[in-house]
Amino acid sequence: MDVNLLFKIAAIGILVAVLHQVLVRAGREDQAMMTTLAGVVIVLSLVIREISDLFTNVRTIFNL
Repeated sequence: MDVNLLFKIAAIGILVAVLHQVLVRAGREDQAMMTTLAGVVIVLSLVIREISDLFTNVRTIFNL
C-alpha cells in the first residue's frame, strides 16, 4: 500500500464533507445524504481492491 491511496481517501473525504455541508445549507438534505453515500461507496471500492491484492500476495507467498 502506498501513500497515494491515503491521499485519495483523504481527498474524497474532504470533498464529500464540503459538498455535504453546502447541500445541507441549501436545504437539500436528500442529495447531501446521497453524496455522502456515494463517497463511502467509492472509498470502500478502493479499500476492497487493496484487500484483494493483499489476499493475492498472501496466496502467492504461501503457495496456496
